[in-house]
Formats: sequence, C-alpha cells, structure tokens
Amino acid sequence: MARLPDLEGLAIFAKVAECRSFAEAAAELRLSKATVSKAVSRVEARLGARLIIRTARRFELTDAGRLLVGRAAHILSEGETAEDVAKAQARTPSGLARLTAPMSFGMLRVAPLLPEFLSAFPDISIDLHLSDAMMDLIGEGFDAAIRIAVQPGASLVAQRLCEMPRHLVASPAYLDKHGRPRQPLDLSQHRCISYSYTMTTEIWRFTKGSKSVSVRPSGPLRVNNGDAMLPALIAGIGVGILPEFLLGEALQSNQLERLLPDWSIPPGAVHWVTPPEGPLPKRVEVLGKYLIEKLAQG
Repeated sequence: MARLPDLEGLAIFAKVAECRSFAEAAAELRLSKATVSKAVSRVEARLGARLIIRTARRFELTDAGRLLVGRAAHILSEGETAEDVAKAQARTPSGLARLTAPMSFGMLRVAPLLPEFLSAFPDISIDLHLSDAMMDLIGEGFDAAIRIAVQPGASLVAQRLCEMPRHLVASPAYLDKHGRPRQPLDLSQHRCISYSYTMTTEIWRFTKGSKSVSVRPSGPLRVNNGDAMLPALIAGIGVGILPEFLLGEALQSNQLERLLPDWSIPPGAVHWVTPPEGPLPKRVEVLGKYLIEKLAQG
C-alpha cells in the first residue's frame, strides 16, 4: 500500500515559499524554526529533489520547487479553508443533530418540544430515533440521547434532569377477580405483565424502611414498550410497573389503581446523555440546553 502524502510537510513548504524565509514561516505557523526546516527536508528526501536554495544572502526555489509550490500552496489553502469552515460550524448552530429517545417518552414529552426549537434554530435539522432499546450512541452515529434509567452508562457523559417515579398498578376488574396483593411476595401468585427490552428476565425490587424484597414476575404478557402494556393493564390482564408519566390519565380516571403504596420502587431518572470525548457541536449544545431546560421543568 502506498504511503499517504506528507500533507503537513507540503503545507509548511508552501508557507516557507510564500514568506521566502524559514524564520518568518515558523513565526506565522507558530512552530519552531527547526521544525519547519525538518519538514521541508523531509519532503525533499521523499521526492529525491532539492526544493530550496538558501544561503545567508539568497533564497531561491529550484526548478523542482517552482514546479511543486503551486500545488503545495493549494494544499495549504484548502487545509486552512477546511479548518475555518469546521470552526464556523462549531460556533454556529447549524446542521443535522441525531437524537435517540425512548419510544413513549419521546412521543409524549420530547417530540412536542421540537417545533418550538426548530422555529428558533431554522438552520438545524433533527433526526429523532425512538426506541426503548439502549442504542449505541457512538457505534450508531448519534449525537445525544434522552435516557430513562437508574444508571445511563458509565462510559457516557450524563446529566440528570429529573426523577421518573414508577408505580405498581392493576385495574379494579383484575383486583376484584384476583384479589389485592398485601406485600411484594404476594405477587408470585399474581399474573404479572413484564416490561423489558432485553432477553434477561425482569426483576421487580421493593423497599420499605430497612426491608428489601425482589420478585421475579411471571405472567401472560411481556412487552418492550410501556404504551403497549397500558391497554392490557386497563383490560384486567394482570399487574405491572410503569413510569408515572404514562399512568397519569389512567390513575385519575380510576382505570388503574396503585398497589403497595407503602413500598417504594427504585425510580428511574431522565438523563441527557452524550459521547464522552471532545467538545459538542454547537447544534447539539443548543439542543441539549433547550431540552434540559424544558424537561427539567416537568
């Protein structure tokens, strides 16, 4: 495989030819004179031709140098332009922001906020991917994620926005038919609807003072989305645990009832999550600031 061109050496050579001085080129590039001299010598060695004749009183390009300098100057100019464009984009909120969020929370809480944001930042576009699976931000090219979790991932940068309480619920019709659990262990005798997007079995954990109880639910239905669980709960198919933002209307209308209210279920939390390395593009920074402010207000 051929070696890559020495783009840095060619750009330095172009700056030396432009300034007609190694010392002035070094000053403009903020490099040492020795570094500049070595870069030009490196290009000469690679090409097998001398590019510059220099003495105490003379600076002159050789034939090879004159032949090369135009293309080298183009490399320098294109590199400077590319950096300027990248810096401008980093400072100006524009371009595509790829965001992932849980399906139900994304539909109910995130998506309604986006029209206002897009009106305020018309040069930004958003690719919103809704899924309850734990997406690989870096591997799948996402700029950021909204996650509901106890721990959103140790390798990522996460900002906690607010708690997301979860409740054990069932319909009055189910409770009339199957009875009301009095303690977490009673759930082993009940039809449980599990919420999980992994292949492992879900475990329900409850605490009360110093007591801690874990229950492995079993029952007729296991789903990977809270909205899909809700109709089954209302229809009396079983008992289940859902986040509070999905339960508000069903609880207020008495379609569902909270169970074991004196036992606590570890709450999840809403997090703004970004990859761990480097500064964020301006478009992602302003989107994050906007969503953090809106979602933290509840």
